[in-house]
Parts: sequence; C-alpha cells; structure tokens
Amino acid sequence: MARAVRFYETGGPDVLRFEEVSVGQPGDGQVRVRHLAVGLNFADTYFRQGYYPVPVPNGMGVEASGVIEAVGPNVNGFKVGDRVTYTGSPLGAYSTERVMPVGSLFKLPVDITHETAAAMTMRGLSAAYWLLKTNPWMKAGDTILIHAAAGGVGLIASQWAKLLGLRVIGTVSTEAKAELAKAHGCDEIIFYRRENVVERVRQLTDGEGVTTVYDTVGKDTYEGSLKSLKRRGVLVGCGTASGPFPPIDALQLAIQGSVYFTRPALADYIADPAERAELSGALFDHVAAGRIRININQRYELADAIQAHRDLEAGKTTGSSIFVIP
Repeated sequence: MARAVRFYETGGPDVLRFEEVSVGQPGDGQVRVRHLAVGLNFADTYFRQGYYPVPVPNGMGVEASGVIEAVGPNVNGFKVGDRVTYTGSPLGAYSTERVMPVGSLFKLPVDITHETAAAMTMRGLSAAYWLLKTNPWMKAGDTILIHAAAGGVGLIASQWAKLLGLRVIGTVSTEAKAELAKAHGCDEIIFYRRENVVERVRQLTDGEGVTTVYDTVGKDTYEGSLKSLKRRGVLVGCGTASGPFPPIDALQLAIQGSVYFTRPALADYIADPAERAELSGALFDHVAAGRIRININQRYELADAIQAHRDLEAGKTTGSSIFVIP
C-alpha cells in the first residue's frame, strides 16, 4: 500500500497526516511513478498555511524523483522503467508513489542521482529562470544581491551567477551560513541581522547599487531590496518567507531610479516547451558536469514531515532538504 502526507485543514505543521493511500492505475496521458526521493521546499508551507489556496483535503509537495512503473493510454516519450523527476502541480509529491501527468515530467539523466534530482529540480529551475530570464539587461561584470544565500536556491543561484560572470553579494544570518555561501560563489557577505543591508550594498558598490536583487524573504526585506538597486535595476520577488510583498507604489519605483519589480512564478517560465527544454537542459548539463554542486544538508523520512516543516520555518536548514524513501 502506498503512503502519503496529506492535510485536511490549513494551519501549522501539526495539520500534516502520514497515512495509507490508494494510487490506482494511470489514466489518459498519465504514468504511475514510484518515488525514490522527494523534495522539501519552503513553498510547501504556503500550501499548508493556506497562503496558496487549494481545496482540502489534499496532498503535500510539488517535487520528487523516481521510476515509471505503469503507463496509461496516449503517453508519448515515456515508458516503464524511465527515470524521471518533476516539479509543479498537482500537489501530492510527499508520497511513496503516485499517478502523474506526463506533461509535468522531465527525463532524468543517468549521471544525476534521484536524491540530487529531488533536491534540485524546483530549486535549480528557479535559479535558472531568475538569472536567465527576469532581467534581460543583466550582463557579465554586473553585481547582484541574493537574499538567503545559504539556502537551497541561493547556493545554486550563486554558483550559476559565477558561471555567468556576475559578482555576487549574499545575505545570511550566521557565520556558518556565510562560509557555506562563500564556498558556493558569494564574493561578499552581508549579515542581515547585525548589518544595515542597504548601507553595506552601497559600500560594496561604490554607492551605485546592484543590477538585480533576488528577494526570497518578502515583507521584511522588500524596502531594503528596493533601495539596494542601481538606477533601472530589477527587484525579483522570488519568495515570501517573512510574508507577502506589500502593495507596489508605482511612484516609489520612479523615485528609486526608474527601477522594476517583478513577482515571477516558475510555472510561467516552463509553460512553453522550448523554454522548458532550454532551462532544464542547462540545469542538468551544469549539474552532471559538476559545474553546479547540489548540497543536501537535511534528510527526513515522510513520517517526519511535521518536524521537517518545523525545521524549515525555524531557519534551521541550509542547502537543500529532501525526504528519502526506504
């Protein structure tokens, strides 16, 4: 019998339930995937809390990797035994197996492990579209600011940014996280709990500011992120760990230097098949070649999903976190 983490109401980590589920056979355009590793992402907490509204009861999680065990009608390009990874809807990745639409799947290269795939598919694609798509004016030699630089996406984005010839300033909370961030490409570190981020950015850029800010924190960092930009810079609102971004004051964008704000979603950057292939191909190539390293610093079992969410929200994690399937 398959097992899965589900929630029947929104709220804190305690609403999660680990239970037996019936999976069934794949229907039209679907396959059944046996999971070997499952990704744990901060976005999962948004669904659990109701910040991203979904019907309940529902499954939890949007990212996993595994092997196809059954194929439904009208499936092209996938067969039983294929190694796959995915990120995106429908919810339900926190499970030992499930039925998935083939449109959500990526074929996993043989030289990337399932654990690595579960730790990087969502995070890596996010880093890819941040850096390659959200600021078309950015170029080698520019300076960028990455908040939460020691997190899973931050570590990948910092490494990718260096491949693009960018100078990277990262914000972190502790010395240990600073060392981790520097080991993965950050040129400069700002300790946001004890330093003024805007003042330090200006010091590090000779008063000019940065070309792009990648802000995964949201409410608490928005104002500082905006003031850290150079003229006509871009603030990419990537996440809302501290709460939603405030309403945008268009005049303030002009006053700040004709800057831009965008709140992108991964789904809109992989909806087009050509763009999806471009981003996933670049990610898989970099990881397979060792140019980008994936740090899995926390491993949990699905039965420990409550504790995993507590750790994530308490800021106790670094790098990527996954659930392992025995």
